[in-house]
Amino acid sequence: MRDFQGLLARLFDVAMVVGGATVASRIRFENIAEPAYYIPFVAFAAAFSLVLFPGFGLYESWRGRSKVVLASRVSLAWLVVQACVLVLMFSLHRIDAVSRLWFAYWTAMSGALMIVGRLVMHALLARMRHAGMNFQQVAVVGCGRHCETIMRRIQRASHSGFRTIAVFNASPEVPITSRIAVFDDFNEFVRHVREQQVQEVWLALPLSQDRTILRFVNEFRDDLVNVRFIPDVRDLALFESGVSDLLGVAAINLVASPLSQRALLQKDIFDRLFALAAIIAVAPILISVAIAVKLSSPGPILFRQRRKGADGREFTIYKFRSMRLHTEEAGVVKQATRNDPRVTRVGAFLRRTSLDELPQFFNVLRGEMSVVGPRPHAIAHDDLYQKVVQGYIHRYRIKPGITGWAQVNGFRGETDRIEKMEARVAHDLYYLGNWSFALDMRIIAATVFKGLRSANAY
Repeated sequence: MRDFQGLLARLFDVAMVVGGATVASRIRFENIAEPAYYIPFVAFAAAFSLVLFPGFGLYESWRGRSKVVLASRVSLAWLVVQACVLVLMFSLHRIDAVSRLWFAYWTAMSGALMIVGRLVMHALLARMRHAGMNFQQVAVVGCGRHCETIMRRIQRASHSGFRTIAVFNASPEVPITSRIAVFDDFNEFVRHVREQQVQEVWLALPLSQDRTILRFVNEFRDDLVNVRFIPDVRDLALFESGVSDLLGVAAINLVASPLSQRALLQKDIFDRLFALAAIIAVAPILISVAIAVKLSSPGPILFRQRRKGADGREFTIYKFRSMRLHTEEAGVVKQATRNDPRVTRVGAFLRRTSLDELPQFFNVLRGEMSVVGPRPHAIAHDDLYQKVVQGYIHRYRIKPGITGWAQVNGFRGETDRIEKMEARVAHDLYYLGNWSFALDMRIIAATVFKGLRSANAY
């Protein structure tokens, strides 16, 4: 059955290659293009597709996997095929006679048809699965909350085509709540899996259960059963663990940045565009505040201080000066307190409204800071809190921000008690573990409305 489905998928792709070329000819020439020029292109593309597409995994089962990744994989594979066709036709001296516009239409049309066709097929399969058809049976081996979490995910993602039919409790002393048959006896569970012809056995176990893992792997080694390991690493992982490809080997991230390089790049592009727009928009305010600071007391307009950024690299942060000039003990940074005599009247207003932070948009443009991220602290405070607050160092895994999740939740201003800093760090780590573009937008919106009336900034 699987071979027949693979054959149909290959025939579909060939049909889309030919169909896209035909539609492109209609659009470009208002009739079918002259065969002598275009048939070799289409024939070579169809042949290269049959050869190269399997290498991109396009004919593997995509059950339970991201459809966005599928669409990107199809696009990449098709572009590689077209590049190979161009190189071949160039070497045969047949490329000059072909319309570039037709080739672009064809590439876009066939690629879109292949992607849409697959997405439609997966949508139809999802409807079939909602109706109780086309499921793969799964037997879960696990213990405790992790096992129950995996079962709930299978149930909620019924469109993926998996259904739990049996559970083996690897720790009988901790009962598993489930309407599905739960086994405590190893032999009974194995017999049930074989009698029901279960296709998938998922081992949702902690790493400490290595003997149980090895026992199940050895038991099903000679069966046509997919045995998959879904480790419980919650006690080890700092953030929600993910899997990275390192030198072609799957690596589980236990303590690593939860933001991928792609996410960091997206965030950096957004930051710089947002900072540029913000500087242009608030330019009159920047000029007005600069004049007010200069008139408020003798001294520079900007306050400069060394702070730590991503990966612990130091940079100079900019703020509008809010205090009178004063000297501090070397290596000691005293935070502003309520009714602090060092703070000027203009400075107090700037601190309450966060207007003193506006020059940091220039830090964002320079790539030293982000619009949203953990707030940077004075280096002396970093050295202190890094030793006493668990997880504090992981704030350096991304660029510090002008605003952050901790700030919009009220953790601003003086940290006169260690509990305040612990709460701030807990919010920063939550942000790191749950980052999304939508969360950044939410924090920016909250900063506009909440940041202008903070009672903790003085």
